[in-house]
Amino acid sequence: MHLKTSPTESDLDDAVSVFVELRPRLFGIAYRVLGSAAEAEDVVQEAWMRWQKTDRSVVISPAAFLSSTTTRLAINVAQSARVRRETYIGPWLPEPVDTSHDPQVGAERAEALEFALLLVLEKLNPTERAAYVLREAFDYAYSDIAEMLGLSIVNVRKIVSRARKHLEADQRETVDAVAHRQLLDAFVSAARNGDVASLEAVLTPDAVSLSDGNGIRGAARVPVLGRARVANLATATRRFWVGVEVRHVEANGRGGVLLYRDGRPSTFMTMAASREGVHQLMWVFNPSKIAAFVDSGLRNTRALAV
Repeated sequence: MHLKTSPTESDLDDAVSVFVELRPRLFGIAYRVLGSAAEAEDVVQEAWMRWQKTDRSVVISPAAFLSSTTTRLAINVAQSARVRRETYIGPWLPEPVDTSHDPQVGAERAEALEFALLLVLEKLNPTERAAYVLREAFDYAYSDIAEMLGLSIVNVRKIVSRARKHLEADQRETVDAVAHRQLLDAFVSAARNGDVASLEAVLTPDAVSLSDGNGIRGAARVPVLGRARVANLATATRRFWVGVEVRHVEANGRGGVLLYRDGRPSTFMTMAASREGVHQLMWVFNPSKIAAFVDSGLRNTRALAV
């Protein structure tokens, strides 16, 4: 890497301008690879630091350089994150991001953004995940991905194909945004009213409820399986809903709810649904992830820290 010892003010202005323009894409890549908005922000900030120190006069394509840098940094973080998550208490879920102002989070296409799909992506190793994201969400050529990852084009094609097949085996055909919101509203209404029959009516027989709390009190530490058990869980603790304010949000391109208790956001919930009904409920209780979601709504209005 070529380093500059004393960039001029004009050079730095140009560097900032280029980076600000590309920043949404860089965040989108890192977030999809990591499933964490906070970790993605750290990766993007590190990419910015490296961009400042690089001899930019020899960089032919800033977009290619920064995308490659971000991807490699994200893979490194993902590898260490997998080790850290082995000690996570209970189910681990991605950090939701507010997409009300940026529905695709910097991508050319919206692939690999929905909350449930990000969870499935965790089954791939970091390199497989990066290759899939670069191809499916950002439409990079196989040759470009191969250069970014230091692999052959043939190998990248095989990785992406294998990842597609793996994900297709675990994914169901989803309902559209309107039907998703209707099912979400029906579930929340029935849960608040303690209406088990109505809850069971919107759930599939193999429904599963996942609660991410990292040991926080009240969050189930194991997945809850089956229509009856999920419905009973949602209504068993009626006091959970007492005094709770339900606010609709858009997270990862889909509807969700953010529950406020005593004026503070405490729980995020979204779901995955097919024409057969709701088959996956995802609850986030972890305070750091709730804070990251609220903060992500400010991402597009926040000035670049330089």
